[in-house]
Amino acid sequence: MHERKIPLNLNCGLDLIGEVLYGKWKIRLLWFINEGQLRPSELQRKIPDASRRVLNIQLKELEEHELVTKKIYPVVPPKVEYSLTDFGKTLIPVISALGYWGDENEARLRRVILNRMGEND
Repeated sequence: MHERKIPLNLNCGLDLIGEVLYGKWKIRLLWFINEGQLRPSELQRKIPDASRRVLNIQLKELEEHELVTKKIYPVVPPKVEYSLTDFGKTLIPVISALGYWGDENEARLRRVILNRMGEND
């Protein structure tokens, strides 16, 4: 089992959100599941930069945090589908607001991100 190097800090809502949503692909996974991309292969196509292993790990964590449910159909080959829980659905307006903020500030965000990357070369 994984042992934490940094002690868990859950002193405020931001700490809690960070613990639940930490992971490069989790917000996108939640968004795509909400849009109806339910199968792991569909999610992989939507996020081709992510390895299947990492997506599976992050989906499992989202399931453990009660944001998604996993349904396994008893067929051969196995069929798996994910869906948002009612609790997970409460995050969609928050994710939508973050996406809107990103869209509204796209040029500035691209500039500062690319400038930062240029400094690290």
